[in-house]
Amino acid sequence: MKIALVHDWLTGIRGGEKVLAAISELTGPCDLFTLLHVPDRISGIIADHNIHTSFLQKLPFSKEYYRYYLPFFPAAIESFNLSPYDLVLSTSHAVAKGVLSRSDALHISYIHTPMRYVWELFWEYFGEHKHSTLYRLAVTVAARRLREWDVISASRADHYLANSHHVRKRIMHHWRREAEVVYPPVDTEHFTLGKHQGDYFLVVSSLVPYKRIDLAVGAANQLKLKLIVVGDGPEKDRLQKMAGSTIEFIGALDNYQLNELYGNAKALLFPGEEDFGIVPVEAMATGTPVIAYGRGGAMETVVIPERAKKEMLPVTGIGFMEPSIDSLVSAIRKFETFEWDVEEIRKIALNFDKSKFLKRYASAVISRWILHGGVASDLPKNFLVAAEHSGKWQDVN
Repeated sequence: MKIALVHDWLTGIRGGEKVLAAISELTGPCDLFTLLHVPDRISGIIADHNIHTSFLQKLPFSKEYYRYYLPFFPAAIESFNLSPYDLVLSTSHAVAKGVLSRSDALHISYIHTPMRYVWELFWEYFGEHKHSTLYRLAVTVAARRLREWDVISASRADHYLANSHHVRKRIMHHWRREAEVVYPPVDTEHFTLGKHQGDYFLVVSSLVPYKRIDLAVGAANQLKLKLIVVGDGPEKDRLQKMAGSTIEFIGALDNYQLNELYGNAKALLFPGEEDFGIVPVEAMATGTPVIAYGRGGAMETVVIPERAKKEMLPVTGIGFMEPSIDSLVSAIRKFETFEWDVEEIRKIALNFDKSKFLKRYASAVISRWILHGGVASDLPKNFLVAAEHSGKWQDVN
């Protein structure tokens, strides 16, 4: 059999690329189709694939400003010829799930999110205060067409896997398709129990509007808390101007540096609504509790007191229900009244380890391949090995 991988674009290693790398451990080197590839930003197992790019690769300035070619994304993903392939495995947060495959092939698509910038977060990306009237008019027309294409192309995958129950609901809402939840892999093995001797709170995030880092900065200002913000992005200058003397901004860090910061923080602040949220799980892997906005994927990983009481689980964090500084301030004050069991917090995080993802993803592919009329032994051996892994999953959801 022939397997094809499909991914939106390869311009850096973020959460989506970590999922692709984990899937690559199962498939081994194969053909990988992507809109755009920047080789010096991609390494390791992903770089071992035979990578095919779309016509976007040759357009001017596409490596840095590819998002400006958004209206061409559907045509670009449809330009790939996947007729030789029996099994298509896509990972998508934009258009990869809309690839055209052979009618008798099996296409399984792992969805990080339906396109946020044309659905829920359209105004956050293209709000009237950010761009000219003419630009917003053009973007509004383009977004409408992209929404239409997004819904139509949702029929092309045979089976959907969602990275959280939050995303599963959005898939049903926008596309009217069912999806099976398979949580993404988190490298919990890289994060160890910390000493928790620090006096600071921590934010680890790209600095973009929908992450709502402004809430963390505002709360730290109000309470005069020491806050360390890890990450970069277009919001950095604005946030630094807001920040008081107790707030420090540093750039992106590797896992080893993050392990030290996580492990000595009083708590991680996670103020945005995310589809899943890998950062809270990394923090919990060091035993650090999380103060998170009470919507989105974080409420599937962080065990707040209300859920802990209902499901008999250890408390791993505090939720705040309103996207406001006052609500976050109240949550921080509530956090200060708790005593935290760092080992129990880490146990919850281990439920999202990469080994659990490999087992669930492999099992999903095998079962769908058999229902499709195939034989399990057709698949690469690593699928069978991962599916038979004896590690026990404690489903806390």
